[in-house]
Amino acid sequence: MELLTFMIMAYGMTNILVYGSIFNTPRDFIRRKSMEENMFKDQYIFLIDMLSCMMCCSTWVGFFLGIVVYSPIAEILNMTPYLSWFFDGMLASGAVWAINSIVEWFEENRPKQN
Repeated sequence: MELLTFMIMAYGMTNILVYGSIFNTPRDFIRRKSMEENMFKDQYIFLIDMLSCMMCCSTWVGFFLGIVVYSPIAEILNMTPYLSWFFDGMLASGAVWAINSIVEWFEENRPKQN
């Protein structure tokens, strides 16, 4: 049950970061800064690329959730926390990709209204 909760939390958090309207202002700010010449331009480019991709963002969300909330890999495979956090990111990325693919399939194949 904890594993399923971890995956749903990762999907929810990633979906909000990538598509949520509440983050439009920060995303627009980062996008503008990534186009300007400044000493942090590369970091802004990295951030906007990460916030534009469900797989990329979910990897970092998985790292965060594994460290702060719950590490399913540490519990399931009995790994050390430092190593399990890496695999938590991979697990979150795969789970979010799968859930997002299913959601997108249903969005593309919903019946047309006449």
